[in-house]
Amino acid sequence: MTLMREDQNYVLNLYKRIPLEIARGEGMYLYDREGNRYLDFYSGIAVNTLGHGHPAIADAIREQMDAFLHLSNYFTTSAQVSLAKKLVENSFASKVYFANSGAEANEAMLKLARKYGQGFHGEKTRFVSVDRGFHGRTMGSMSVTGNGKYKDQFGKSLQDVVHIPLNDVDALREAVDENTCGIIFEIIQGEGGLRQVTEEFIAAIREEARKHHALILVDEVQTGLMRTGNLFSHEAYGLTPDAMTLAKGLGGGLPIGAMLVHESVEDVLKPGDHGSTFGGNPVACAAGNAMLSVLLEEGFKEELKEKSGYLLEGLEMLMDRHPLVIREIRGEGLMLGLVVGAHAERVKERALEHHLLLNVTGNEVVRLLPALILSREEIDLFIETMDDVLSGI
Repeated sequence: MTLMREDQNYVLNLYKRIPLEIARGEGMYLYDREGNRYLDFYSGIAVNTLGHGHPAIADAIREQMDAFLHLSNYFTTSAQVSLAKKLVENSFASKVYFANSGAEANEAMLKLARKYGQGFHGEKTRFVSVDRGFHGRTMGSMSVTGNGKYKDQFGKSLQDVVHIPLNDVDALREAVDENTCGIIFEIIQGEGGLRQVTEEFIAAIREEARKHHALILVDEVQTGLMRTGNLFSHEAYGLTPDAMTLAKGLGGGLPIGAMLVHESVEDVLKPGDHGSTFGGNPVACAAGNAMLSVLLEEGFKEELKEKSGYLLEGLEMLMDRHPLVIREIRGEGLMLGLVVGAHAERVKERALEHHLLLNVTGNEVVRLLPALILSREEIDLFIETMDDVLSGI
């Protein structure tokens, strides 16, 4: 019996599996059991920040495993403290809370905002969120997710959430009032078709949050950690959040999430208010510490910007060559999307036939999330392969 058949028999079928049995990964590539090589532009959906099998991450994991796998959060560990210190020293934050995923990190951020609101009055419980945003699949994070397909079938979700159109300043001003405890949004919507906030929208968020004592809550689960060219994508807007969440690429391949908080709200949650058995697991933190050390190396950011610019030039050439397929290019850095409308699934299928792994988001956008180690040679290979793929659409 094949692995795919056993997967269907024994694993709850919640995912549309790609019909491949992967044997191993190396750098930018995955290899199936027959030895075929695939250029990976999923990177585990922005999780494998440094690709597959990066030596710094592998060495850090081995070293931590030799010491201990888990202690619980009744003990402090050097791996957790080291990762928290790096995050604080390179961000707006004064403290870090560790979780296991982006959804859990967002749950912590929602609880932070709700308790903060209670310090003003009992009715200050409302969240303002953005249409087509995505913040997770738990009941709380799902409630502030602005896409019905992820939540409508589960009945009533968390109350007191107002969804507004992205970049609609008038709708924002109407929605935020004295009962708003937090405004939650992504800088670029990962699941929402790579739509991006504007400077005007950010300025209005800053103004309304200050006026009504609401927290600015930035979900950087997918956009954070150099994905868009800066360590955190909100930095390009000169924005200082009250809280921010990270996950996906934070563990370099292992599951970990984090909520970073500004010093003005670091004392809102008290011991016992929130917690996690596995949050900040030493092995995941060791991997994250190694990954972040690589991102912070001298010249890494500059090289990444040069490569992302080179990739964008290639994509613009493809759009010129295939204007009936590619209607628009969205995103920043190495979080890019090709708007291809109804052709999206066909592009994905043909790419697989050409040993290129691509993802679709928002039903009409081909999402490109390569690992940050992507080389110019691999960009050339991607552009050449995509040209062949698009020629058959």
